[in-house]
Amino acid sequence: MQINIAAVGTRLEPWIYQAFDAYQARLPRQLRLSLTEIPLARRTAGGPAAAAVDKEGERLLREIRPGALALALDERGRQWSSTELAAELEGWLARHPQVVIVIGGPDGLSDACRARADRLWSLSRLTFPHGLVRVLVAEQIYRAWTIMNGHPYHRS
Repeated sequence: MQINIAAVGTRLEPWIYQAFDAYQARLPRQLRLSLTEIPLARRTAGGPAAAAVDKEGERLLREIRPGALALALDERGRQWSSTELAAELEGWLARHPQVVIVIGGPDGLSDACRARADRLWSLSRLTFPHGLVRVLVAEQIYRAWTIMNGHPYHRS
């Protein structure tokens, strides 16, 4: 199974890439995790952010291949516990060879991305920096995998 995180934003702090890579490396070969960075759309002084969000959304949607399960991180999405995420991941493994998780930029996610998503996922009611969200998603995917496989990483 391939899980690709498509996230708006490039050239983030080095620790973000290091932390993402650390969780990515822990996953087994049969569960590949990758990251595709989408450049921020140009914002104009005093111009509406909606145009930039829509442009970023178009770029994110290009990363969702036909037949892929699309998850959008969104504050209106469903919050899962780690064990619930493990059950979700088990279902994804059984039914979907490819999953794409889209993460919007600083002004959010486009309506088109939310409409295309098969599921909306909320990590929390809190707002996190977008770089940190990548790390949190990678860690939670790793944690879900360990729960599925009875690994002692997760403590109930």
